[in-house]
Amino acid sequence: MKRYRVGGLELSCLCQSAAAFGTGVRGSDMYRLYDDFRLAGGNFFDTAHCYCFWLENGMGASERALGACLRRSGDRKQVIIGTKGGHPASVPKYPRPDSYLAPEVIASDIQDSLERLGVDQIDLYFLHRDDPRVPVAEIMDAVNAEVARGRIQCPGASNWATNRIEEANAYAAKHHLTGFVASQPQWNLAHPNPPADPTMKSISPDDERWHTRHQLPVVAYSPTACGYFACEGPLTGRAFDNLISRQRHQRTRQLAAQLGVTPNQIALAWLMSQPFPVIPILGTTKPAHQADALGATAVHLAAAQVQWLRSG
Repeated sequence: MKRYRVGGLELSCLCQSAAAFGTGVRGSDMYRLYDDFRLAGGNFFDTAHCYCFWLENGMGASERALGACLRRSGDRKQVIIGTKGGHPASVPKYPRPDSYLAPEVIASDIQDSLERLGVDQIDLYFLHRDDPRVPVAEIMDAVNAEVARGRIQCPGASNWATNRIEEANAYAAKHHLTGFVASQPQWNLAHPNPPADPTMKSISPDDERWHTRHQLPVVAYSPTACGYFACEGPLTGRAFDNLISRQRHQRTRQLAAQLGVTPNQIALAWLMSQPFPVIPILGTTKPAHQADALGATAVHLAAAQVQWLRSG
């Protein structure tokens, strides 16, 4: 599997989500997903401090389960852990301070994640949401204090606007600090509908141009629009359903038939064919769906095909 060098880390071109580890998938089924991803050459796993607070006994389950996978496999040194903290409150199940990006909150979230994962350093630590009320200088100083402590290696930004990332990285460069090495927004071939959660950030055409100029990698969540491209029609992923998405879905099926692959693989290959590094996060809990997604690494699209899939 192709790898990207991101902030000194070698990340596989696909990332396996551990969000459902310990809740939606457990035991031997979970270990199989982990092992199959590793056998395919994947080394990058994604989780978060808040996963899965919305489920009974779900708070912290994902990080603890991923830690169990690491201990069972004994391959911690070969695996890149990406986790996230600094998320606003979702009452009553996820109470948080109003200043959820305060240095002491970031530090507490990191400590929780280290203990759950059973590791002494987090490879790639994303701030799960931005807080525009806080100057980027304060945030970057807090994150770099954790880099200096050795508790995180590289910082990233999840659901941040590109202008705030640019401002933060400019401050970091000026003060000889470590800037954000990657962004984790929602992105897929579907045309986005307005999000139910306004703090969730989707890639816009302006964002695409910004990432092309700066070559900042994107770690994309919901890369197949919650299964929208993995079925024969818009039966799942209804949050992404609209006329433009249906047209893109039809073209995806057409190209998949021509190339002898699946629409799901076309959608993932589309992301991986952008003019800057894009690492899709695979959220499936089913081995057959995971195997299908892993097959996207063998699908190579021409620039004209990439453009046609989106605009016809």
